[in-house]
Amino acid sequence: MLFDRMSAEMVKAMIEAVPAELTVIDASDEVVGWNKHETRLFKRPMTAMGMNFRQCHPEHSLAMVEKLVADLKSGARDKATFWIDLEVAKGEPKHKIFIEFYALRDEKGKYLGCMEFTQDVQAIRDLQGQKRLMD
Repeated sequence: MLFDRMSAEMVKAMIEAVPAELTVIDASDEVVGWNKHETRLFKRPMTAMGMNFRQCHPEHSLAMVEKLVADLKSGARDKATFWIDLEVAKGEPKHKIFIEFYALRDEKGKYLGCMEFTQDVQAIRDLQGQKRLMD
């Protein structure tokens, strides 16, 4: 595997550097990790670590998330993509937030859990023209 030579410290630093929020649940539906703790759009209290994801989701979206996780577990899907408009800063225009869920599987296809990947893509949507590497 390409990452086998990386230390745990390097993998952690890489995950923190990714310009997105990651949340991971295991095959038992327990929250086992997340990044960007201090700067998240969707804050997670430390007490969420080890909790069943159902205890961490708002009631209005819970049924949809449960269905999605069931589909990822069963293999009916490997990924789900959606986006929402969210107020990131009080009184400012809403930002487009891009959210993807990915099934995490081992080399034989066994379900290990899933990862939620959340990214504020407003700055990307606002790009105009081009900017070269050293500009």
